[in-house]
Amino acid sequence: MTMELRLSVTETGGQDESEIQAVATALAAHFGESVDLYPETGDELLASASPPDNGSGTGTETETGSAGSGPGPVQSAGRSRDRGSEQDDLEPTEREELLREEIAEILEGGPEKYKERLPEQGKLFVRDRLDLWFGDGDESGGGKTSGITFEDGKFANFDDDDDDLPADGLITGAAEFEGRDLHFMANDFTVKAGSMAEKGVEKFLRMQQRALKTGRPVLYLMDSSGGRIDQQTGFFANREGIGKYYYNHSMLSGRVPQICVLYGPCIAGAAYTPVFADFTVMVRDVSAMAIASPRMVEMVTGEDIDLQDLGGPDVHARHSGSADLIAEDEEHARELVAKLIGYLPDNSDEKPPQTEGTAPRLSPDGIDAIVPQEPNRGYDMFDVIERVVDADSVLELRPEYGKEIITAFARIDGRPIGIVANQPNHRAGAIFPDAAEKAAEFIWTCDAYDVPLLYLCDTPGFMAGSQVEKDGILEQGKKMIYATSSATVPKQSVVVRKAYGAGIYAMSGPAYDPESVIGLPSGEIAIMGPEAAINAVYANRLADIDDPDERAEREQELREEYREDIDIHRMASEVVIDEIVPPSSLRDELENRFAFYETVEKDLPDKKHGTIL
Repeated sequence: MTMELRLSVTETGGQDESEIQAVATALAAHFGESVDLYPETGDELLASASPPDNGSGTGTETETGSAGSGPGPVQSAGRSRDRGSEQDDLEPTEREELLREEIAEILEGGPEKYKERLPEQGKLFVRDRLDLWFGDGDESGGGKTSGITFEDGKFANFDDDDDDLPADGLITGAAEFEGRDLHFMANDFTVKAGSMAEKGVEKFLRMQQRALKTGRPVLYLMDSSGGRIDQQTGFFANREGIGKYYYNHSMLSGRVPQICVLYGPCIAGAAYTPVFADFTVMVRDVSAMAIASPRMVEMVTGEDIDLQDLGGPDVHARHSGSADLIAEDEEHARELVAKLIGYLPDNSDEKPPQTEGTAPRLSPDGIDAIVPQEPNRGYDMFDVIERVVDADSVLELRPEYGKEIITAFARIDGRPIGIVANQPNHRAGAIFPDAAEKAAEFIWTCDAYDVPLLYLCDTPGFMAGSQVEKDGILEQGKKMIYATSSATVPKQSVVVRKAYGAGIYAMSGPAYDPESVIGLPSGEIAIMGPEAAINAVYANRLADIDDPDERAEREQELREEYREDIDIHRMASEVVIDEIVPPSSLRDELENRFAFYETVEKDLPDKKHGTIL
């Protein structure tokens, strides 16, 4: 293709043929195409030129004379193009190959003898663990790397002459997990038992601080024996030392989801990360966390105890409540976290991810048959839940702790919700201190990440007695009521059966700003149940009746009168609750109400913060 260009009179006036030819050559070089030059008026060809060939800088023969060498700028352009084509054939240098070898060596982790012990301990080498979580990476070049987005600080402690400490035993970076970008850290147990020191601490802190900037979740894959005592001056009490971990955890709390998985012993300082995280998963038989090792415990207290009995999964699932979920193995741990993160947004500014809704696993038509009319008969609240929420969407947290209350994530028509439900199968659904604590923390977490709340109420209220007073029933009950009061997410409260005493307060009753309080026909709301009320109010009058049959008859009459007064129909008549719904319609009713109120925004009073923790 040839471009035809015309020059104005001023451009051609007084110029000889060589000058015009130079212009043509320069233009051909600039445009990369053949050029014919004509005067502004007329058809006389003044000069023509072709683009330089391999930087020769010469044009082609023209009708007006031979092409000369092009001007400096044209020649320079030709040489530049030539250099570019030569660079396409360059290969990595020895220097790069050496770097790749160094990276490959770092990726191998600590001494081989420690890697060989891992299968006996029931756990993976940390690089294989990252492959499990994020997928296999590229095996070309510098050795196999996990399928992570990037890694920071591989060369930490690289020039340490005294110890071989690949990555200083701690890996940090970013990765894609279940379609979500997140930050991660992982201890390498083959490097000084995953212990932490100055360089690894610095990497950990940077990862946390970057999560604050990006607003993305953080995954902690913990397998650490704690800080390196022999190196404590470099990281323990420093402003940017290991203590900063927990400051950063506090700043991240409620801002981005923090999920921690334990694969081994996490002792002393390492044990705080799991409890600061929003959710903690412990792998059975291999993980543990404790403020001190068994050896230290024996030294300080004289108690002889092994690590599993001191701080294993069963201890923290049943007694301390520090473990949210227990995984049977490494693969199961990943499955649990994959399900868990599906209910959570990336950060507190975003909405939880919705999915396509599905029908409940069990028909809602069976709800009324599940709930006994007698207030003191037990049943499994999960039989109600499974008839209300999407099939296979329930993920219960802390199931072995405070069993009188169920705390679980689920979905209704694809919309994530947090469920707080009394469990009549356990101690009649009475609220004990540990159950109240569990519920308060779950409510608080759901509110932080904008997950709407569903309360299913069937409780005789807070438990009474000397032991629960010693265990702090008032303190823990206060926290549950405070969390319910302060939650600004949409709340739906369902009176399934009994709602006695302060139980109706903790379960987001009418006074606690729920979007709706709806009742099933089996519902009752009262200061206390019929038996306790009759005994409290009429005990003396009944005692004055000498005839046992007459006394029993009168007692039954009083009981029936009392139950009529607390019946859900009376509560609806007095507009204490919003509506009574047929149990088989409960799923549809909740689906419509959650959808209608999902954009509700609530404000708390202008203050720094409350004083209840």
